[in-house]
Amino acid sequence: MANYADFQIGLYFAGLGGELPAYPLTFAGLEAAAQEKMEHRLWDYVAGGAGDEHTQRANVEAFARWGILPRMLAGAADRDLSVELFGHHLPTPLLMSPIGVLGVMTDDEHGDLAAAAASAGSGVPMVASTLMQDPMEDVATALGDTPGLFQLYTPHDREVAESFVRRAEAAGFRGLVVTLDTWTLGYRPRDLQHATFPQLRGYCLANYFSDPVFRSRLAVAPEEDPGAATIHWAMTFGNPTLTWDDLAWLRGLTDLPLLLKGIGHPDDVRRARDEGVDGIYCSNHGGRQAASAPALDLLPGVVDAADDLPVIFDSGVRSGADVVKALALGATAVGIGRPYGYGAVLGGAVGIEFVLSCLLAEADLTMGLNGYASIAELTRDVLMRC
Repeated sequence: MANYADFQIGLYFAGLGGELPAYPLTFAGLEAAAQEKMEHRLWDYVAGGAGDEHTQRANVEAFARWGILPRMLAGAADRDLSVELFGHHLPTPLLMSPIGVLGVMTDDEHGDLAAAAASAGSGVPMVASTLMQDPMEDVATALGDTPGLFQLYTPHDREVAESFVRRAEAAGFRGLVVTLDTWTLGYRPRDLQHATFPQLRGYCLANYFSDPVFRSRLAVAPEEDPGAATIHWAMTFGNPTLTWDDLAWLRGLTDLPLLLKGIGHPDDVRRARDEGVDGIYCSNHGGRQAASAPALDLLPGVVDAADDLPVIFDSGVRSGADVVKALALGATAVGIGRPYGYGAVLGGAVGIEFVLSCLLAEADLTMGLNGYASIAELTRDVLMRC
């Protein structure tokens, strides 16, 4: 059985012929290269966080407080990184988290299609954002046989929300991820300093502009007056009145697995479980929305409260070792955001697949060299506080 760690052997052998890796292999390297290439306002939007960005930094630092206990002579020469999620057997525990400006992060400004192509090539599922540069139907087609999830920013207009869910279901997405912490924008000084917000400039609104219900609200088609359509989007985006009372409505929109993203309190997890959700997505939006506890510190309590529900985790994941630690703390699958986003900036679909390969190789080696042959062996007992 091949191991994902074999990726590094390929790099070494390519080096014998004088070929060096096309992209950086560390997060710091990816970040620096992406910053050099990106327009400065877009860079600040992608790299920045809420407030003084302490939460964003704390998300990363939280991983350093955990170490992995090695077990030798464990027979871990071959590893199994596969997981089961909503009836799907996935080859790895990785997911690509939604990035609402991914569409304009590639040279051709079709970053969502690039991520979908990388998903199809790697088998790593994509959580496709509501905010895409291409319509969800095109992105779903590009996923091929890899299951994808659709992330919903619930619009204030319920009929538009219902239309999005129906479209996602018809397009072939395999789950619905409702993001709860973005009913309004977090306080982001970097973006405020530039007085800019990409969507207000008409970027990544293809799902709205292609939606028949949204279009019916406009006096003229978006193609004729994109400015007016964008203003209407700004008045529609987010639903500040969304409460637990609306969960039955959301649950009733689809038979797809329903996940709630942004939950971090065990009481909220238990209520969500009792009201019929199918999974919990533990995340603090990568520190982009509000100052809060590091997401990794929330994960054990979320997992315990979720009981038998799957828990997806993201926020602060920068390496394959981070992936292993999140799995050991109980995550069913682990989402990455900025790392693959920077891969998209540097090389489109090829750049994304390179980043995914690096993360999987490191996770695979971290497991093998510490003596763990399968994800089932990664429990809290394998971790120690540093």
